[in-house]
Amino acid sequence: QVQLVESGGGLVQTGGSLRLSCAASGSTFSFNVAEWYRQAPGKQRELVASISSGGSTFYLDSVKGRFTISRDNAKNTVYLQMSSLKPEDTAVYVCNLHDRWRGYWGQGTQVTVSS
Repeated sequence: QVQLVESGGGLVQTGGSLRLSCAASGSTFSFNVAEWYRQAPGKQRELVASISSGGSTFYLDSVKGRFTISRDNAKNTVYLQMSSLKPEDTAVYVCNLHDRWRGYWGQGTQVTVSS
């Protein structure tokens, strides 16, 4: 069984930084594609960033140059480094890690950016 634990969310001022982490349990588990989504109240969920097993990355246009997704395969963990944060980044951030067969969702972590 795989369980994901997210951490790193919180309250930060405009221009600040946060680092989110998403750690997968299970000694035998390894993920291929990892994704970070976010959803703000009244808004649709959107894909923020993703990283493949080979290290290829994707970013939402509005976060390019500010967010960096990375992974530590030895720790079964994916990170989202968020810098130069804006109020528009306020949302619940959720990770989704994929193995060969399916994706696994984290519990979500709140990021609030005050103006």
